[in-house]
Amino acid sequence: MPNLKKKLSRDGASESASIESQAAGKGFLKQNTMLIALVLAMLLFQILIVSQGRGSFFAPTNITNLIAQNSYVVILATGMLLCILTGGNIDLSVGSIVALVGAMAGTLIVNLNVNIYLSILICLILGIAIGAWQGFWIAYMRIPAFIVTLAGMLTFRGLALILLNGLTISPFPKEYVQYFNSYFNVNSGSGIPVAFSLTIGAIACCVLIAVQVISRVKKERKHYAVEPFVFTLVKIVIICFVIMAACWLLGHDKGIPVILITLGVIVAVYQYYTSRTVSGRHLYAMGGNEKAAKFSGIDTNKVMFFAYTNMGFLSAVAALVCVARFNSAAPSAGNSYELDAIAACFIGGASAYGGVGTISGAVIGAIFMGVLNNGMSILGIDANWQRAVKGIVLLGAVIADVISQKRSRSS
Repeated sequence: MPNLKKKLSRDGASESASIESQAAGKGFLKQNTMLIALVLAMLLFQILIVSQGRGSFFAPTNITNLIAQNSYVVILATGMLLCILTGGNIDLSVGSIVALVGAMAGTLIVNLNVNIYLSILICLILGIAIGAWQGFWIAYMRIPAFIVTLAGMLTFRGLALILLNGLTISPFPKEYVQYFNSYFNVNSGSGIPVAFSLTIGAIACCVLIAVQVISRVKKERKHYAVEPFVFTLVKIVIICFVIMAACWLLGHDKGIPVILITLGVIVAVYQYYTSRTVSGRHLYAMGGNEKAAKFSGIDTNKVMFFAYTNMGFLSAVAALVCVARFNSAAPSAGNSYELDAIAACFIGGASAYGGVGTISGAVIGAIFMGVLNNGMSILGIDANWQRAVKGIVLLGAVIADVISQKRSRSS
C-alpha cells in the first residue's frame, strides 16, 4: 500500500507538472502570437520577392526605408495605446494634429526664420495644448471621446489648411532635418561601419538581457507567477538575433538612423511608465473597471486627461519627425495616420474593451503594418488591394480579441 501511494503521488505530480508545462506553453504562444506572425510575414515576403526577381525584402536599403516610413506609426501607436487602455477609447484627430503642428513648424522655421530649438519647443507646447483641450472635454465634461476627437479631426485639419493657405512649405534647413533624418556611422575603412553598427546592437542586447533578468528576479522574490526560464531564454535569443541582424543590415547601408534611437527612447520610457509605475497601472485599472478604479481611490478623470494630453504631445513629436523626413509641410500631411495608429494597437494585442495591451505589442503591430505596406509595394500590388488586406488583418485581430474576451468571461 505505501508503494502504491507513492506511485500515485509521483503520477499525480508528473501529471500536474505536464499540465502546468502545457499551460505555460499556450500562454507563451498567446503572448507572442503577433511576434511569430511578424517573422512569418517577413519570411513570406522574402520568398515571394526573390521568386519574382524583385530583389530582397532584407536588402539593407529596404530595412532603412522600412524604419523611416513607419517611425510615425510607432510614435502615434505608443500614445494611442494609452487612450485605448482607458476603456477602448481612441483619438481620431492625431492625423490632423500632425498636419497642424507640421504647418506651424514650417511657418516658424522656414517662413519666419525662428530659431530651430524655439520652434520645436513651440510645436511641442502646441501639441500638448491641443491634447489638453480635448482631454478636458473628454475627462471632465464626459463628452464621448469619439465625438470630441472627430470634431478635432475636422477643426485641426481646417486650421492647418488656413495656416498653409493650401500651399506646401519647403525646404527645411539642413540643421533641422539632420536631427531626425541623419545616421550614426563611421565612414572610414572597409567593414568599420558594420562593426560600429554591431557594437550599438550589442549594447542594446546587453541592456535588454539585464532588464529581463532583473525583472524576472524581482518577480521571483515577490513570489509572482513567472513563465518558465526556457521561454524567457528563447524570447531573449530571438529578440537579440533580430537586433543584431537589423544592425548588420543597417551597417551595410547608411548606418543606424537617428530616428531609430529616438524611437527606442520613446518606447523604453513608455514601456517603463505603463509597466513599472503606479500612475501607469492606473490606466489598466481604469480600463478594466472604471467604477471599481474610482472606488479604490484612483482619480479616473485625471488618468483620462493625461492620456489625451500625452497623445497631443506625441502627435507633435510625430509631426516634427514627418516634416523632417519629407522636408516639407504639406496640407495633405497626416492623412489616415490615426487609422494606422489604431490598427497597430489592435493588431498588437490591445483590447477593444480597454485595460489590455502593451507598448511592445503596439510596436510589433506598427512594424507588422509597415511590413505589409512595404512588402506589397515591392511586389507591385495595387494600393486599393493593400488597403483591403490591412482592413481584413485589422478585423481579424479585433475578432480574435472579442472571442478571447467571451471565452475568458464564460470560464
